[in-house]
Amino acid sequence: MSGTEYVNRFRERVRYADVDPMGFAYYGSYLRWFEIGRTEFLRELGTRYRDVEESGVLYPVTEAYVKYALPARYDDPIEIVTRLTRVKKASLRFDYQIVGVDGRLHASGWTVHAAVDRTGRVVRISVELVNLLKCANASPG
Repeated sequence: MSGTEYVNRFRERVRYADVDPMGFAYYGSYLRWFEIGRTEFLRELGTRYRDVEESGVLYPVTEAYVKYALPARYDDPIEIVTRLTRVKKASLRFDYQIVGVDGRLHASGWTVHAAVDRTGRVVRISVELVNLLKCANASPG
């Protein structure tokens, strides 16, 4: 499956703990913002990430990519733009953009998540999550 119409936009502000000694957002902060984007994506669809995990299927990150464009700085307002771009039988891919409120791109990237049970064995995406994702015009491929 490729792409979905649903996009989550979440406003955040670059905090002091997010920056390096030069005042630029630390490179690892972008991955944390991606996580915030995923969490808010699901919350806006009507569930909490905690509820998804309590179903017995976990979704650890198996791949991550970030392309940095323009550094965000301390106290900059940013928007985390999250899209679900691929759903397979046992994995999900989310794409992200970190954008300044002025529209300038700070970074873009993606994460892939495997569906696993509590022992780490790969399993199908839970029926509950599939039904939730259908609300976002996404269905397993």
